[in-house]
Amino acid sequence: MLTRSALLAGLLASSSYAFAVQSHANPAFTTRPSAPISTALRMSGGDGPPPPLKPPPALYQGAVAAGVAKASGSWEKIFKLGVVSGCHIGFGAYLAITVGGACPQIAAANPGLQKIILGAFGLPFGLIMTLVTGGELFTGNTALVGAARLEGKTTTKDLVKNWVASYIGNFVGSLILAYLAFKSGTLGNAPASVAIATAKCSLPFDVAFVRGILCNWLVCMAVYMASGCSTMIGKMTAVWFPISAFVALGLDHSVANMFMIPLAMMRGAEITIADMFVKNLIPVTLGNIVGGLLCVMAPFGTTMGSWFKKEE
Repeated sequence: MLTRSALLAGLLASSSYAFAVQSHANPAFTTRPSAPISTALRMSGGDGPPPPLKPPPALYQGAVAAGVAKASGSWEKIFKLGVVSGCHIGFGAYLAITVGGACPQIAAANPGLQKIILGAFGLPFGLIMTLVTGGELFTGNTALVGAARLEGKTTTKDLVKNWVASYIGNFVGSLILAYLAFKSGTLGNAPASVAIATAKCSLPFDVAFVRGILCNWLVCMAVYMASGCSTMIGKMTAVWFPISAFVALGLDHSVANMFMIPLAMMRGAEITIADMFVKNLIPVTLGNIVGGLLCVMAPFGTTMGSWFKKEE
């Protein structure tokens, strides 16, 4: 009898233990931690931090919205912010000449490496300063404001106002910084600025035009991608690769040339004002417009936007 009772108690204990284990292991009865509130809000479309990078359709619409805002500014505002951007790009070109242009031994032994140095140190930081502070850069505006016009969200009059005011402002800012760089004496007797500007003003019209197209294709891709980034590191990454690439490739940016050519003229380059405009700025500017508006924005405007589409 005692043995039977002990056996029954053992069986009951084993059964209760088994049920306890099964109950704990069954996922149906497991309490799961709830998702963080911020995650739930983001999934449901509520308030929360913006995504690090907008998806392509939102990226395009954001670029158009930026173009509308730029087009709506007054002539005075656009001009002043254009002067600021001219100085920013001038600082970038100033650094590029100071660092990448002062490597003659590297250029002789490894010209590819010297081009990378010229591109990596200088113009990327100039564009970052402009984008973060809300400056008006003509080359970027060819894409943003141009897209806004072709979407029917601004007028031709406002487009012309923005392009002309930003271009003149960029030119004034570039001249100011070129003069200050010249008076600073930091470039010493380095020949880089004169050599670069002389080469740029010796190009045939069609070559300068094509280099302008290719240059602003990359510049406006940098501006376009950076406009969809919500973090500083994202904007810097979006800018650094295309901008360093266009410099390393030897392409022509009208605003950067507004700094480099006058600086070279102050330093004794045999370039006239007519040479600067006819042989460089005019063909490069026209190429920049084609590169920004057609090469960058047209593919997105005709697929994600409403370019040339008739209203039903």
